[in-house]
Amino acid sequence: MTITETTDTTPLGEGVTRRALALVTDGTTDMAADVLRVPLGYYRDPAVLVRERRDILERTPLALIPTAQVSMPHDFVVREVLGRSVLVSRDADGVARAFLNYCRHRGARPAEGCGSARRFTCPYHAWTYDSAGQLVGIPGEEGFAGIDPTDHGLVELPSEERHGFIWVVLTAGAPIDVVGHLGPLDAELGAWDYASYGYLTEQEFPAAVNWKNGLEAFAESYHFPYVHGTSVIGQNTVANTSVHDAFGHHHRMGFPFNWITALADDPNADWDPTNQMGIIYWIYPNLVLANSPVGVELIDILPGNDPVSCVVRHGYMSKVPATNDEERAGYESMYEQVHMAVSDEDFTMLPSCGDGVRNGQHHHMLIGRNEIGVQHLVRVLAAELDFELG
Repeated sequence: MTITETTDTTPLGEGVTRRALALVTDGTTDMAADVLRVPLGYYRDPAVLVRERRDILERTPLALIPTAQVSMPHDFVVREVLGRSVLVSRDADGVARAFLNYCRHRGARPAEGCGSARRFTCPYHAWTYDSAGQLVGIPGEEGFAGIDPTDHGLVELPSEERHGFIWVVLTAGAPIDVVGHLGPLDAELGAWDYASYGYLTEQEFPAAVNWKNGLEAFAESYHFPYVHGTSVIGQNTVANTSVHDAFGHHHRMGFPFNWITALADDPNADWDPTNQMGIIYWIYPNLVLANSPVGVELIDILPGNDPVSCVVRHGYMSKVPATNDEERAGYESMYEQVHMAVSDEDFTMLPSCGDGVRNGQHHHMLIGRNEIGVQHLVRVLAAELDFELG
């Protein structure tokens, strides 16, 4: 896939923290060159949504499931992705695989929910598949003489396990290359060692806003005082200030915590950026990884059934897995706070933007120079779609 912007691969280290402190001290933020005008059609044209699904979302590796959610042989998760049911299962040999969750007989779903299972049995006629997707049981098999079970397993989707996620391409037979997809971000993403994190929970909900508008909420802190002023996000983070680095299609943003200013006068200061700011990645095309000193939020946003709707999946993994009920309760309390900021603040406000996109007559959105992360996101996706910006 062609990289659409100049790549800045500044390593995540002390230099990023010093950049952030300088921005906070000067009362400014990383800036884009100019204000960006985005035609409303980018968000509301049904033809754009068709192309997004066909040319991007169904052809690009998507990080569907954290490794920690299917850590043991025979663990599985079923996910609804762009209107199709996808089964991710770890087989007896420990290999994670992805399948279209439809029986090869009459199409019913053999698997539901999540858990551990050696067999998945279709509820319609009890055709049975193993955790590697192979067809292993046909009741009344004499009625299907000449059908070779080895040729009628679940349809497998291209998948690859890397950096703590099972990546899946939603088109059977398509190529998959996660290293190539991540490009210059591959090594840095690997350094987080997400495979060692503890999976906690997730919640899914619909929202009446374009999926790209949803992603944009996690690419700037301009809105923090107005949307998150009374919650953990607004209280702990410097508003309208961020460090932005592009990694090909993807980007990394650093949102400084209020206490970063103490570094200037501390000879023993901790300049590790993971302790001094929220480190947020946009993993093209649909995933946000919001890192804090104790864990990571997984914010997966995909289109709904029309251009001005989306489905949000908000999950959480802890950096140190919980080993008892008390630790788990602490993480759950933390998750509820950040989930409130996402669901009750961001996605309570964002449908208002959706209404403005659906019914607006002002032709263009204006993306400010201070919204450099949003500009990067828009320019990357617009370039992939050959969509002309204003």
